[in-house]
Formats: sequence, structure tokens, C-alpha cells
Amino acid sequence: MARPRLDPERRRPTEAEASILATLWEHGPSTVRQVHEHLASQQDVGLTTVLKLMQIMAEKGLLARDTSVRPQVFSPARDQADVQADMVGDLLDRIFGGSTENLVLRALSTRPSSPEEIAAIRRHLDALDGGDR
Repeated sequence: MARPRLDPERRRPTEAEASILATLWEHGPSTVRQVHEHLASQQDVGLTTVLKLMQIMAEKGLLARDTSVRPQVFSPARDQADVQADMVGDLLDRIFGGSTENLVLRALSTRPSSPEEIAAIRRHLDALDGGDR
């Protein structure tokens, strides 16, 4: 019997799952071994741990799995911008009471921004101010 799809609330990636998604967004569809190699170059993680996480992520609907090839190839089920928008929206509601101003000011005060980032932010604000939403 097929497992039931998990509700959307459970589809938000954990920190470990987000690392796997970031690897797949950067490098494209990959096998478990390829994902493990990328992650292991940055942190201490076992191959079986990555395998189990990717299996769970497929069950949660975070990853798509191509079973027509061996070894199986995994890819993100959603694009990076969609996942980021969902996570920022959740953070905005849960932590900042829906205040975009507080979220942006906290983000800007947490780490220094490069002049290029500040210029890009200004361009986005100018576009919003001009009604280009």
C-alpha cells in the first residue's frame, strides 16, 4: 500500500535537508554518492545518513527520484525560489508577526552587507516604490 502524502507543514526542510537541497540546486540532479561527496567536503557526514535523509525527503515530497536508472538520481521537487519564499513567509509570520520591516532590518543588522548587495537592495526598493510589484 502506498504511503499517504505528508501535509505541506511537514515538507519544510530541516537544516540537514536544506544542505542536501542546496547541493542539488547548485550541482543539479545527483546520486546519493555525489551528494555525499559534496557534503563530506564541508562537514562530517556518513553516506548512510545522506541516503536515509534523501529517502525521507522523497517521501516528504521535497525530492523527486528517477528510479529508471541505477544508481537512482535525485532532484529537488521544487525550485529554490519557491522553497525560500515559503520559508521566509513562515519566518515572517511566526517570528516577526508579519512585519516585513522588522524582518528586513534584523537581516541587515545581523551581518555586514557588501556595497553590491546594498545597491541591489536599493534597486529592489526603488522598483517596489515605482509600483513594479
